[in-house]
Amino acid sequence: MTLRIRDATSGDETGWRELWQDYLDFYRVDLPPAVTAATWARLMDPASPLKVRLAVRDGRMTGFAIHQHHPSSWVPGDDCYLEDLFVAEAERGKGTGRALIDDLMALARSRGWHRIYWHTNEDNARARALYDSYVESDGHIRYRLLL
Repeated sequence: MTLRIRDATSGDETGWRELWQDYLDFYRVDLPPAVTAATWARLMDPASPLKVRLAVRDGRMTGFAIHQHHPSSWVPGDDCYLEDLFVAEAERGKGTGRALIDDLMALARSRGWHRIYWHTNEDNARARALYDSYVESDGHIRYRLLL
């Protein structure tokens, strides 16, 4: 079973949408179809900083890492925000999440980005076990103000 990590292409929309819906279901979020459509459009727009890397095992899409880079006030260059990381239920425990993070680390290094950061729900024990194998939580708490 060969796992490959690659950029998404326009032909990946159906498979990505299936995984995206599973991701939303996992977090018990219901987004309007227009938001999903806008997200896909941004992921495919070369001018958008929002990008996605896909995990594909034996021709089947099994996970994704949505990320964006941006200038930072803490380093002289850019940081990378790993906004959404998801691995299909049947794929968990096979190293796919680690492969997606390792791939993003290699991509960030090749582009001169200084740091990668992300967050997850505090009760997401399985993901946190993976994340803790890279780095300890820095203790920050996220606040989100809806406008």
